[in-house]
Order: sequence, then C-alpha cells, then structure tokens
Amino acid sequence: MGIRYNWGMVSRLPRLLGWTRHSYYLLSAFVLTCVLIIYIWWPLMEEYLGYMDASIPWYYYVDWLLLGIFLFMSLTIMAKADLKTDSMIVLVGVAGGLVIESWGTQTNLWFYYTAERPPLWIIPAWPIASLSIDRITRSLNWIIERASARIKQTSLHPLFSILYWITFASFLTLMLVFVSPTFDKSYTWLSLLLCIFIILTPTDYRYAFLTFVAGAGLGYYLELWGTTRECWTYYTFETPPFFAVRAHGMAAVAFWRAGLLLKLVDQKLKTIFIQTRKSQNDRL
Repeated sequence: MGIRYNWGMVSRLPRLLGWTRHSYYLLSAFVLTCVLIIYIWWPLMEEYLGYMDASIPWYYYVDWLLLGIFLFMSLTIMAKADLKTDSMIVLVGVAGGLVIESWGTQTNLWFYYTAERPPLWIIPAWPIASLSIDRITRSLNWIIERASARIKQTSLHPLFSILYWITFASFLTLMLVFVSPTFDKSYTWLSLLLCIFIILTPTDYRYAFLTFVAGAGLGYYLELWGTTRECWTYYTFETPPFFAVRAHGMAAVAFWRAGLLLKLVDQKLKTIFIQTRKSQNDRL
C-alpha cells in the first residue's frame, strides 16, 4: 500500500508543479543548449577539468551552487510552460542579454576570464533566466492576489506604487554611482536613458515591482556563482556588487516591458492583416 501511495504522489507531481506538454520541450531545449555549449566550447571544459586532482574525491569538485541554480531554473521554467508565450520571452532574453553583455564588456564595467567582449556562450543564460523570472513573478503575483482577496476592504495599489518609486529611484541612484567611470561611453548614456524612460513610464506598479524582486532574487545567486568562481569580474572586484544584483531586477523589468511592446505590435499587425483580408473578400 505504501508503494502504491508513493507512486500516486509521484504521478501527481507534474500536475502539482504545473507541468504541461510544452514543459518537456522547454527542458529538452535547455539541456540541449547546455550540451551544445559544452561541445562547442570544449577547450573551456578541458581547462576546468585540468584543475582536478585524481587523489581528491570527486564530490569535492562538484559545484553545488551551480547545480542548485540549474535544478531550480529547470523546475521553474517547466511550470505553466506555453511555447507561444515563452518563445517571445526567449527572443527578448537573447536580444536583451546580447545588448547588456556588449555594454558591460565594451565599457569594462565587467570582464570575463576568456577576455571575450562579450562571450557568446553566456548569452543563452539570459533567456533561461528570463523564463525562470517569469514563473517566479507570476507565483508572487498569485500570492498577492490571494492576499488582496482576503482583505477586500484594503487596496494594495497605493502600497505598490510607493514601493515602486522607492525601489526604482534607489536603483537609478545606485546605477549613476556605479557606472560613473564610464560616463564618456555612449553605451552607458543609452543604457541610462533607457532605464529612465522605463522607470518614468510604469504600466503596472505591482507587476513591475514583483518582476524586479524576482529578477534581483535570482540574480543574486547567479552573480554570487559567477563572481566567486571568477567566471566574470566587476571593476570593483566585489563578489558580487550590490548594483549587479539589482541590475538583474532592472533587466527583468526591461525584458518584461519589451515583451509587452512586442505583443502590442503583434496584435496590431494581426488586426491589420484581418482587416486587409476582409476588405479583399468584400471586393470579391
């Protein structure tokens, strides 16, 4: 009976975690991407393996932090997966990640141990992280909605409005200080203007704030791993800099806003297409 009960729990696990048929497609793509990175940049893997000493137990070399991050993101990207929506997140993540990495490495705000500016092998990490942040944000939003339903007499909108302006105003101040050595670079001024524009044109205070929190939360562990392993290093040599952690939150909000813009453009194009087809049919 015990075995049957445990098997029943296992069989219900995908439903409890919100897995769909698309979840397995995403996980397969995630694993395939990791395999391709290892295969294409095998010299980097050889360099890492070269540091291993056969006289020391294998588990000593297991990067438990990286393994934990990998498992967490694998589970989160599978939750409520929908390729139609997620493909847009992936597209924005790839484009946005390339822009951010180009800005940071070209201005020497950070640099990678391979000295590439930027390294292409790091770009796939951005869309994967974006999918994970999307799931975290939706979960946080669901919790807030449930909490709001229980306290019907109180509106949470003013609270999130205050949290929004405090969070993003402090981020902008921190950004100005951190990037000040690169004020002579056009990349930096473009980044600043984009952040100011996004901050001053909020579309949803609550969702923007929750996206920032989710991005910064995941970003902390990504930055902790990358800087302590010296995969990448910031000019301040902090492991990690406080700004870098919060910058992941800002990047998440920027990607979310870009996704909303693309959806709007897509809807407009579909409307124009339908109207055009209808007018053509009327003429016939």
